[in-house]
Amino acid sequence: MSVPRSVALERTLYTLAAPVLAAAPNLYPDSPVNTVVQLAGAAGLGGWFLAAKSDETGAGRKILRWSPLVAAAAIDVAARHTIGFGPYCLDALLAAGWAAAGLLVMPFSRHTRRRHRPALAAPAPAPQLQPAEPAPSPAQPDDGADSFTRQVRWLWENRGMPGRTIVVKATPHHGMPNDLSLLLRASEAGRAISGLKEDDIAAAFGVDVTDVTIKEIVRQAGREGGPAWREVHVTPDANDRRRKAPTAHEWWADRIASGPVPGSEFVKEVRDHARRVTHYISQVPDEAGEPRVNSHALAAALKTKYDEGRLFVTIDGNQILVSLWDSSPLAQVFPATRELLTPDKDGRWVTGFLGNGQPARNRVYTDRGAAHGLFVAPSGGGKTQLMGLHVAADALFGAVVWLAAEAPDEKAAKLGEYTDRYGVGALYMIRLLRALDALMEIRGEMPWEDGRVHDWDPNLPGCPYRMLSAYLDEFLSAARHGDYGAEIMDLAEKVSVKGRKYGIGIKVAGQSIYVQDGFTQLLCENLRENCIPVVLKVAPGKVGAMFKALGIPSENTPDPLPRSFSPEEAGRIERVMRGEPEPPADSNTGGAGWIVEAKQPEVLRTLFMDFKKSLDDYFPDMVATLTDYEIRELEARDLWFDWTEPPRPGEFGPEPGDDEDDDVAPNKGGGKPRGGGKSAARRDAVTSPRQALEAIKNLTDA
Repeated sequence: MSVPRSVALERTLYTLAAPVLAAAPNLYPDSPVNTVVQLAGAAGLGGWFLAAKSDETGAGRKILRWSPLVAAAAIDVAARHTIGFGPYCLDALLAAGWAAAGLLVMPFSRHTRRRHRPALAAPAPAPQLQPAEPAPSPAQPDDGADSFTRQVRWLWENRGMPGRTIVVKATPHHGMPNDLSLLLRASEAGRAISGLKEDDIAAAFGVDVTDVTIKEIVRQAGREGGPAWREVHVTPDANDRRRKAPTAHEWWADRIASGPVPGSEFVKEVRDHARRVTHYISQVPDEAGEPRVNSHALAAALKTKYDEGRLFVTIDGNQILVSLWDSSPLAQVFPATRELLTPDKDGRWVTGFLGNGQPARNRVYTDRGAAHGLFVAPSGGGKTQLMGLHVAADALFGAVVWLAAEAPDEKAAKLGEYTDRYGVGALYMIRLLRALDALMEIRGEMPWEDGRVHDWDPNLPGCPYRMLSAYLDEFLSAARHGDYGAEIMDLAEKVSVKGRKYGIGIKVAGQSIYVQDGFTQLLCENLRENCIPVVLKVAPGKVGAMFKALGIPSENTPDPLPRSFSPEEAGRIERVMRGEPEPPADSNTGGAGWIVEAKQPEVLRTLFMDFKKSLDDYFPDMVATLTDYEIRELEARDLWFDWTEPPRPGEFGPEPGDDEDDDVAPNKGGGKPRGGGKSAARRDAVTSPRQALEAIKNLTDA
């Protein structure tokens, strides 16, 4: 068989070069021949690198093409480092083997000629599967289509023309050898495409069903559209790349927009290295309405757990901010400072920090007057800590602060050192509330600098009195007191209605705000509307009812907080196998809860006030007090004295044995009743069996 001239020439060159390749390194080590061989080998290595990196087909052929040069350089290096011609004339044997391999492989001649080799196997969509010049399609006349389209048409017809359609045009995807797009038309004019399925197309091209997408065609200039046309994308390579190395937009669309936040579109990702949090910003179309977020599914998609407290979602119109912290911000400790606790010109100060890192602010006054307060937390939930922050903020604002606790408390007693008045018990609380009731009347008659009487306004000059904040700790327990409870509730309700106009704010702290637990509906509404409530560490079963009592709609009711924000310790399976106990859970949720400024409760962690040290750094140097005029007026009403004294004669109604005429005698202090006691108790304020029994006794005594 005759041999091509190029092949014969290459064989001759191999035969002549082999002796030189073996002899030159041994006889002439510094000969230019060695330098030429080494440079040729370096060129061969460069050819290998480019062939391996290229996305085009034929990489193996290119590697074979450059292999003789690389092998020659390797033999030259080996010959230069052996003694003589090496053991058993190894240099000569290597050169002879190199020449023999070249005679058989012939890369420079044969491997540069594609037509002299058999076709390589390739996936179905690749053009290599089809004849170079397929026969004209019997189902569609020759319309001058390109070679790739004609090959795809031949394949399409051999697969039975799925959906009774024909290929109008096929377009390969650049850089994706197995991906292509098809423009299909019904094989019969005037018929809609109805039987075209992804399964049939996937079977035709030998790909997965998920790699096939069918789209409708809209009519364009110069091309028809409608139900007789379809566009098909076959993308196995793109989908494989999307699964292994997706872009941020693709990852969001596949993992988030398809489930946890349906219909959302990725906008950008921002990493805050200083705060160790990653923010994902997305949005939904305007016509989609308010975004819907499944927090638990979103946490799973972001490879965390909702209970870890690392994930927080903020919705602003149609935009969504997803904040994923490296560790839960709710497990951090935010020390309180005087700077944070000092109210600004609008009366706002920092209570703590939200889950998204924003400062959570409360206020000492509103545009309607002095602010009330509502603190709800179970025992150990951080209620006294929160109350201490508010006391410090009021004191730094210059307000007079009174504090009454239902039972002795170490932290409350320490706070009492920085207040104008502090005491313990229901008796102390009722005396404090009576003084507040009288102060509303007194302040309502005190003229300002302009000679007129005004409602309290911190921005209006000439006010003759200071703002006053009264804190009632464990209020509901005091409101259930058999002798004083009903009047305590009545007076608190009255102050919550009118006190704001006279610069008097009432701050109620307790473990519940349920009406059935003793709160009146009016008191609850007044406190809610004139304060920013803070709810801490509520039991999961009470979350819904608690926020319902605060007027929060059910769709905005938050999920319960986890029992701990510390991640679970790994290795539980090993501990089970060894029979070891589980490590104790870190109960670190004290001070964590919700702040309710608007209709949507926000998760927060309150500032930490260290009660084990001196509190001087949190409070001003001077404790604010009432004016001399206010004190004289309270003394005239017999309401300003040591409120820790035992009940005074006649303070809570006539003493036993007094004449009946004494019951109708006018009381001291402008005709206002000094007490009322049980007789002043409202009939509709009976909220416990004990109070009902007392009411029955009163009726019997009458």
